[in-house]
Amino acid sequence: MNESIDYLHEVFDAFGPIRARRMFGGWGIYHDGLMFGLYAAGRLYLKTDAHNVAQFEAAGSEPFTYTQRGKAVKLSYWSAPEAVLDDRDEARYWGLTAFEAALRAQAAKHKPKR
Repeated sequence: MNESIDYLHEVFDAFGPIRARRMFGGWGIYHDGLMFGLYAAGRLYLKTDAHNVAQFEAAGSEPFTYTQRGKAVKLSYWSAPEAVLDDRDEARYWGLTAFEAALRAQAAKHKPKR
């Protein structure tokens, strides 16, 4: 693992155990089997949805984007506020809001179709 990923284990200590898996040149950050974070290009991004994206916008966060076939693609992961990396209580709060978004996304995938 790299030092940044090792550090994220410390950052999210108050939130709970995390696991990191390599993916597409970055790392998926997991808690209880659900991906709630993404570490790419030296930045931590956290899962968002309609329930919490306004909090990320208000904190000055930016969406994770990449270019595919010449077009910008946005994912539902926004940059973590700076305080997350320095304050364990902030990390717990933002980690929880991201994990709740991951839980809602999982529930929507498993919702019976009519």
